[in-house]
Amino acid sequence: MSRSRTLSSQLEADRARALALTPVSRETLERLDRFVALLLQWQRTTNLIAPSTVPQLWTRHIADSLQLLDLAPEARSRVHLGSGGGFPGLVLACALAGRPGVAIHLVESNSKKAAFLREAARVTGTPALVHGMRIETFAESFAGRAEVITARALAPLKLLLDQCFGLWTAGTQALLLKGQDVDAELTEASGYWNMQPTLVPSRTDPRGRIVIIRVLQRRAVAQDGTSDSRAPRSR
Repeated sequence: MSRSRTLSSQLEADRARALALTPVSRETLERLDRFVALLLQWQRTTNLIAPSTVPQLWTRHIADSLQLLDLAPEARSRVHLGSGGGFPGLVLACALAGRPGVAIHLVESNSKKAAFLREAARVTGTPALVHGMRIETFAESFAGRAEVITARALAPLKLLLDQCFGLWTAGTQALLLKGQDVDAELTEASGYWNMQPTLVPSRTDPRGRIVIIRVLQRRAVAQDGTSDSRAPRSR
C-alpha cells in the first residue's frame, strides 16, 4: 500500500473515532471535511500542525476543539488567541456557522498562517474574522466584547492570562486547553492573578484539561507587602 493510501486510511479511521467522541451535524461535517482537505494541502508547504500528528488530525485537533462547544453553547462573540492552524477557532466556526449573530475572531501574527485562515474561512463559509496582528495590538483596537476567549498550546497560563486580560469584561469567560503541566501552571499563575478556575477533563487526551476561568483580577503587591486586586477595564 502506498504512503498516501496508508495516510488516507488512517485519516478515515481517525475521522470515525473523532465523530464518535464529538458528534456533529451533516452540515458541520461537510464544512470540516473542506477544512481538513485545505489544511492537508497547505501542510505540504506550511507547517500548520506537527507532522507527527497528521494521521490523528481528527481526534488530536478537531475533536479536541469541538469539545469546547458544550462549555459555552450560547456564546456568540468569541476570540481565539494565537489561531495557528485554526484549532479551536476555525473548527468552532465550522460548527457555529448556521447560528445567527455569531462572530469568531481569529488572532494570528504569522502572515502565512493568517493567509491560510482567511482561505479556510472562505472555503468553509464560516463566520470567522481573521486578524493578522499581535494579540496586544488586537486587544488595543478591538471595540467589541469577547464573551469567550479560547487558546490552545499558546503560552504558559501566567502569560496567557496577561493576554486574555486585555480583552476581559464583565461576563467574559476563558476556555483554555492545557496539558499535563496544568497544575504547575495554575500554581504559578495564582501568584499573579485572582481567579476561580474550573478544570474539565479532556475527552481526547487523558492528561489534558480544559481550564475554565470566569473571574479574573490582577493581583498587585502593595508597598506594605499586602496585595490588592485591580479589575479589567470597561468597554
